[in-house]
Amino acid sequence: MIDVILRKILGTKHERDVKRARPVVDAINALEPELQRLDDAALAAKTPELRARLADGAELDDLLPEAFAVCREAARRKLGMRHFDVQLIGGLVLHRGTIAEMATGEGKTLVATLPAYLNALTGRGVHIVTVNDYLAKRDAQWMGPIYEALGLTVGVIQHEASFTYDPAYVTPDVRVAALRPIGRREAYLCDITYGTNNEFGFDYLRDNMRFTLDELVQRELHYAIVDEVDSILIDEARTPLIISGPAEESTELYYRIDRIIPKLKRAATIVEGKLSEIEAQRAGDFIVDEKSRTVSLTEQGVASCERLLGIDNLYDPQHIDALHHVHQALRAHALYKRDVDYVVKDGEVIIVDEFTGRMMPGRRWSDGLHQAVEAKEGVRIERENQTLATITFQNYFRMYDKLAGMTGTAETEAEEFAKIYKLDVTVIPTNRALLRVNAPDVVYKTEREKFDAVAADIIARHEKGQPVLVGTVSIEKSERLAALLKKRGVRHEVLNAKHHEREAEIVAQAGREGAVTIATNMAGRGTDILLGGNPEFLSKEVMRKKGLDPATAPAEARAAALVEARRITEPEHQRVVERGGLHIIGTERHESRRVDNQLRGRSGRQGDPGSSHFYLSLEDDLLRIFGSQRIQKIMDRLGMEEGEPIEHRLVTRAIATAQKRVEQHNFEIRKHLLEYDDVMNKQREIIYRMRREVLEGESQAERIADWIEELLVSTLDAYAPESAHPDDWDLAGLGEALHRQFDVRIPPARFEEVTSRQGLEELVDEAVKTRYAERERELGPELLRALERHELLIVIDQQWKDHLLSIDHVKEGIGLRGYGQRDPLTEYKKEAFDLFEDMHARLQAAVVERLFKVQVVREAPIAMPTMTAWADARESRGELPAGGPAPSIASGPVPTATAPRPSARPATAHKVGRNDPCWCGSGKKYKKCHYLQGG
Repeated sequence: MIDVILRKILGTKHERDVKRARPVVDAINALEPELQRLDDAALAAKTPELRARLADGAELDDLLPEAFAVCREAARRKLGMRHFDVQLIGGLVLHRGTIAEMATGEGKTLVATLPAYLNALTGRGVHIVTVNDYLAKRDAQWMGPIYEALGLTVGVIQHEASFTYDPAYVTPDVRVAALRPIGRREAYLCDITYGTNNEFGFDYLRDNMRFTLDELVQRELHYAIVDEVDSILIDEARTPLIISGPAEESTELYYRIDRIIPKLKRAATIVEGKLSEIEAQRAGDFIVDEKSRTVSLTEQGVASCERLLGIDNLYDPQHIDALHHVHQALRAHALYKRDVDYVVKDGEVIIVDEFTGRMMPGRRWSDGLHQAVEAKEGVRIERENQTLATITFQNYFRMYDKLAGMTGTAETEAEEFAKIYKLDVTVIPTNRALLRVNAPDVVYKTEREKFDAVAADIIARHEKGQPVLVGTVSIEKSERLAALLKKRGVRHEVLNAKHHEREAEIVAQAGREGAVTIATNMAGRGTDILLGGNPEFLSKEVMRKKGLDPATAPAEARAAALVEARRITEPEHQRVVERGGLHIIGTERHESRRVDNQLRGRSGRQGDPGSSHFYLSLEDDLLRIFGSQRIQKIMDRLGMEEGEPIEHRLVTRAIATAQKRVEQHNFEIRKHLLEYDDVMNKQREIIYRMRREVLEGESQAERIADWIEELLVSTLDAYAPESAHPDDWDLAGLGEALHRQFDVRIPPARFEEVTSRQGLEELVDEAVKTRYAERERELGPELLRALERHELLIVIDQQWKDHLLSIDHVKEGIGLRGYGQRDPLTEYKKEAFDLFEDMHARLQAAVVERLFKVQVVREAPIAMPTMTAWADARESRGELPAGGPAPSIASGPVPTATAPRPSARPATAHKVGRNDPCWCGSGKKYKKCHYLQGG
């Protein structure tokens, strides 16, 4: 109650944020008359002027009003689009590193130009992140003229190509008009770079697998503006980015296991956290928990599997792989549905994004699940992959110095944005008042009744000419509704993961008179629905009817087609407005309120009329799993008849409660994933920092000297502990270890002369030091330093890959620690730390051994391996070809300079200790200076 009163007096947080921005907007508007008087050259000259002021010590905030005003003037001249005041507020919010929630059709693409221009003045680069390649390319072409007029360069990162915006570049293909192909590194060096979250993330991982600085493509991560920020930072955050290579495991076991699954009988389904009373009575082999998406074998099921597989004990350690595959195959058959969770296309299982309905080629489920689905569908099984590099979107985007985002729906996820990314959300008011009418939900007893009601509503509106957009949660449901409409003779378009190549064109025309469009989740489509139709897309249809290809048609034909399209759309727009605008029908509530809001938000853009109505049934997944019993009781109490819906605020409240519970559950999953990845992130930072130091050419002599010393001490401790008597030392074992590790042979007679641990240390030190000095004389200092860097990179990558595999194995079973009253996360942190320490010790030992023993071809200097075939991945997930990189020796002349003799060490009265200052006066410790140079 107090909160309500305070909101009425003080306004909401968003209203206060907007109010604080008003003076800045007034300052920007005050500059407009002055800038309008400038010619194009004088306007472009503002960019170097602002950069000079920045170099002289001005802050970005000091330049903001003028920079925004300059950008707005350039947009007005080049695109005929002048930023509204609310768009200026949106730009200000983005510049401050906040999320701007702006309704669909409010011009978010144009808003991003303001903070992008301002922050690009620093010369450190701005990334604008989109949800797919089409939008990255489209936005760069659309907004490119603004940046080009102001003297900024624009890059575009695509899955298999990269471009820069160049209006002088001529190509017959209009799809890449003004986009000149360039190298990926050049695209990242542009002032503003458009690309997808996947491409930015994978390029970061690939950069940390390269072997020379010249191969790196990304520079520092300075500032990112994420479009559809809720889709990228929340919906996709449950799936980490993984670069993987094929493992050695055979695929035969998957087929063998899949053959027995249809012979197992489903025992029960868990609903609302307990066994359904009816199904619990049934005997069977496995139980399905739809809420947590798990499957477990019953005792009878274990016996059935053992009999079918010819195994005595499924839980015997030697059969643990078979048990794991049985569980994954059960999940594939019981929980993962074709045309809902995945589609089969060209003999390949492709995952469907549950939030956007898009196919995700290249993405694969981990832990053998994808292979189990492939076996179920009878397609070729790809070998299981081994992780070579991985990062979550959360940890990738948190590396940017400044992060901002924009979307139509962020308010419901404000808590997660704040906790995970430290991002606030500000709701920006619409430019024109929202006129959309949102009808209350109606609930039917069965899905059949619901779809009949939906079809009746569609037919009624279609007959009067009102356009209808129908949202479904899966491909299966969209095709079911499409079949129903086809039977009743209603023309319609279907947009789902099977047809997403045409998605922009289908969505663009969803506002035409009498149009009926059925679409899976509408998140992030990125194309405005214009009432009466989109003339730009309609012009392409006009050209096709004339036998012209829109991509290669001459400019005159394109201009004529656009004029013809406008003659159709303009009068049609008026008729659609009179009929009530676009009507949205939701056939099911999504797990997230935000996705429902995205669907609703397609109607009522820029003050257009519109309406929305959601139809539900007790058989919908959300209500069935999370709230059906409560709503069923309400319906029974009210005595509802078949075909008669319920429309009551209690029902709406129960549905909202169910959605909140699912949202919280999904948030916990993402938070859980991040907590585990945070452990890996610290280790990743250490390894990648070490790699970067090597790539940057820093001498590794000090690090190698430390490692040799540490390895020497640990070797001595293993064979000649200080606490043991000299008679108990294993000197024969020590001699073998020294030869194996340091390529040093010490005669047994020399060992027998030693009577103390200190004496033994001096003897071994001297032998190892002499051997390394010989290596330096053999190879020359320059070649040895190159060899150190080369071996470090090779061994780091090998050990890191093995470490990631070990971590994957730890993750698989760590959850079981909870049964022993131990926190799995704490246990995981301990084990991950121990594994990292072990990996680091192996890394040191392997590098040192290779440096003492590796043979170098004398006709050529050492060269780093290249990443061309290895890291430039075949698919967007970065799957690598088998074999990996091999150290290569570049051809070229042998360095002619001979290794300089170490300067003579002056005579001293006492032995110089390894940690004493070096006698040469360099200021370094002796062990890091002349110790390894025979001095």
